[in-house]
Amino acid sequence: QVQLVESGGGLVQAGGSLRLSCVFSGRTFLNTGVGWFRQAPGKEREFVATITWSGSSTRYADSVKGRFTISRDNAKNTVYLQMNTLKPEDTAVYYCAASDGGWLPTQTSQYNYWGQGTQVTVSS
Repeated sequence: QVQLVESGGGLVQAGGSLRLSCVFSGRTFLNTGVGWFRQAPGKEREFVATITWSGSSTRYADSVKGRFTISRDNAKNTVYLQMNTLKPEDTAVYYCAASDGGWLPTQTSQYNYWGQGTQVTVSS
């Protein structure tokens, strides 16, 4: 059974940083693209970033480009989301998800497995 477990969320002031982690288990981590999404209260879940299985290619939402960095360590079955220069509008529950196919997918429907989410709150 595939499981993804996020951690690293919390409360931070605007301008601060957080690093989220997503540990993947239950099957081979290789050949699996992983993405981060977020969902604020009253809003739809939105794409944040994604990375290929090799880590050689990434894609970001325009709203986080230049501030967030996605990376992965396949030896640890872990994907990271480094978030810098955080803004109050980054406040949301952050989810990691794994995709069986597609090149750097950005739609929730393209992901097969989801974690339970971790709360990120940015105060002004």
